[in-house]
Amino acid sequence: MAHEIPVTQARAELAELINRVVYGGERVVLTRHGRPLVALVSAADLERLEKEEAAVEEQVISSVSSIGSSVSAPGERRRFGIAAEHREHGEPGN
Repeated sequence: MAHEIPVTQARAELAELINRVVYGGERVVLTRHGRPLVALVSAADLERLEKEEAAVEEQVISSVSSIGSSVSAPGERRRFGIAAEHREHGEPGN
């Protein structure tokens, strides 16, 4: 769980907070009016999060690409009209 601290207090304790994040492995959430505003995380955590985000994006792109490349079933064009025609040309359906 992350340590929460108001932005006004964080200004005065920034060096200490950085040390807690870097050397203590903590995550610090800065709040304003009691609401989370930003988080301090280590560079290693940020790199891991960015890699995970890229992997998820790649999965989504792969899934959407495979849907768009599916072939219409016989009679689908007649049944669904122009929507089937567009889908056959590589546009994904709903």
